[in-house]
Amino acid sequence: MAKRALSVTLESDNVMWLKGRTGAAGFRSISELVDQLVTDARAAGHGPVRSVIGTVDIDSSDPQLAAADEAVRYLFDASLNRPLVVKETATAYGARPRSPKKRRG
Repeated sequence: MAKRALSVTLESDNVMWLKGRTGAAGFRSISELVDQLVTDARAAGHGPVRSVIGTVDIDSSDPQLAAADEAVRYLFDASLNRPLVVKETATAYGARPRSPKKRRG
């Protein structure tokens, strides 16, 4: 099966753990270990089921969703009318390091 590159960001402790497990388990790289961990997790079939069934309530008065466009438009407009709080962080300005003075000769 073809492999694809993937970038992940992990806590430092998790990176150290992966490095230790890689050597201990005899893998050539962290990528090989992570690939095996994912393969094992998928094969085990444990974890939450990801299904959209039951996550949407359809109004019984409109089972064909004839008024869905209007309802979505209303929700969209309502979201645009909410106040938006934006907080900008101040840029830290500092003095540049001084270069050594040149001697005039």
